[in-house]
Amino acid sequence: MSILRSRTAQATVAAAAVGALALTGCSSGSKSSDKPAGKSQDEAKSQAKPVTLGTAQDSVGPAAPVSGAKKGGTVQVYQESDFSHLDPGQIYVSDAGLVSKLLFRGLTTYKEDDKGNQTVVGDLATDPGKSSDGGKTWTFTLKDGVKDQNGHVITSADIRHSIERMYDPFITDGPTYIQQWLSGAGTKYREAYKGPFKGKHLPDSVLATPDDKTISFHFLEAHTDVPQALAMAAYSVVPEKTDTKQKYDQSPVATGPYKVASYKPGKSLSLVRNTSWDEKSDPMRHAYVDGFNIEFNHTKDDQTKTILADRGAAKNAIMFTGQIDATQLQKITTDKAVMKRTIQGYAPYVWQLNFNMDRIKDKRIRDAIALAIPATSAARADGGAYGGDAATSLMSPTTPGYDKTYDPFDRTKKPNGDIAKAKKLIDEAGAKGKKLVYAYANTPVRVTQANLIVNNLKKIGLDIQKKEIDNATWYEQMGKVKNGLDLYMTGWGQDWADGNTVFPPSFDGAQIQDGSSNYSHTNDKHVNSELARIQLIADADERASEYAKLSKYISEKINPAAPIYYTKVFQIAGSNVGGLRYSTVSSYTDPTSVYLKK
Repeated sequence: MSILRSRTAQATVAAAAVGALALTGCSSGSKSSDKPAGKSQDEAKSQAKPVTLGTAQDSVGPAAPVSGAKKGGTVQVYQESDFSHLDPGQIYVSDAGLVSKLLFRGLTTYKEDDKGNQTVVGDLATDPGKSSDGGKTWTFTLKDGVKDQNGHVITSADIRHSIERMYDPFITDGPTYIQQWLSGAGTKYREAYKGPFKGKHLPDSVLATPDDKTISFHFLEAHTDVPQALAMAAYSVVPEKTDTKQKYDQSPVATGPYKVASYKPGKSLSLVRNTSWDEKSDPMRHAYVDGFNIEFNHTKDDQTKTILADRGAAKNAIMFTGQIDATQLQKITTDKAVMKRTIQGYAPYVWQLNFNMDRIKDKRIRDAIALAIPATSAARADGGAYGGDAATSLMSPTTPGYDKTYDPFDRTKKPNGDIAKAKKLIDEAGAKGKKLVYAYANTPVRVTQANLIVNNLKKIGLDIQKKEIDNATWYEQMGKVKNGLDLYMTGWGQDWADGNTVFPPSFDGAQIQDGSSNYSHTNDKHVNSELARIQLIADADERASEYAKLSKYISEKINPAAPIYYTKVFQIAGSNVGGLRYSTVSSYTDPTSVYLKK
């Protein structure tokens, strides 16, 4: 997932907004309790299960019908910020990931049952892939006659182009799993190939298309999770003849059930039916509604109050990555009729405060800051008691290997910070009065969290200079190696249930480059070597155990990022919306299943 960047995986962005909250984590209209509410960590265990591979039969459409579903009407979506990208190759954040489910298709995708269990199936491909050569080679066969919105039949040449364009220098924000597995770890893949736009292809020994319907990936090492990686939005097909490179963000070509009717950056995005989409080829998506009207610039408070009021277009409204505002919790949770139009889930994200390791080199300072963070108050700012729980480690409860007893910064006993212990470390480091730049996104929730955290950091003797950043470009700016910042929050979630999608992207020193997810610029020899070793462990349980050990090493010996809170999701929809459900794949409302009741 990546980020809140999902970056779901995807990660991994739940852009949220909230009014000012007191240090106790309470707000007007919410109950004054620090006890977790909503989904529990035990319920999150189901999301830590390894993903299973489906069959060719599982990959056949149409998707199983939603009970009571009707066709017609337009769903209203209220969204805080514009999407940073509509080019699938650049998508690695959650909000754009939801749009991608409606617009794009790749070789594979996920189906999930009523209990949230996930199965990887073929999407454009006839099955989730066939491996050979001990897992180094994966071959996919395309379904017959799948077309893009212009009526062009997707061929293996389009798939090849979609993978190759991920190497081009203009692609800076997408995942790098497939590129690195094909051409070398870290930034080496950039050296191996510069992209397809100058007429050259990757060698057939790397990526082969023997005919119009077949494509084979020849990886440097064996990988069991290729189907999961190819299910990410970034590896969706971009038809070769209509690829406009940087301009593709403005007018992407759809293969999913909807296409872009109009896009006014910063204002709105309108989706209408893609008449070239055939439900018989699609095992996952529905297209009950005629379209989606997505409006930007609606804060979390605005989204919540508007949908709660349930008037006009709001009756047909859903949230994408918005959350119920903390100020409205009591009103919603005490009304049984309103609660019937809400969904809840435990998201895979760990919000963490990154230390720029190029600038904050004294570990005592990093440890002091980690100890001083008001974790529970920061979590409550993002949805009240339903917004999340104080995070004890860099592993989410949804990640295999998570240990809920591990708590290096004593979040359990002192969830709003240990000021005395932190102050002592600052004094030992001789860092009293040290100036640090704290960057935060310009949304109400991030402003509130910045105030909460900065207040505590001032108490331990640091001189914090706050710097506001545009939320729409937050991850692009944090992803710059020379960002000129010391402290900045990011939310990272697994792209699928495996530590391989958490630790290598976040802490591998070989991946440090502009656009990388190694936001702290961690470059430790032991960590780098362990990441290289653990990724190749075939047994999933052994791999999870080794990542758990490495997670502890990273926190205790380096501490490049301080865990703040695990994210929960609590969303509301209009009374006329049917098919409302929480998706364990996207961690939000599933837009492919909704319909309008009348």
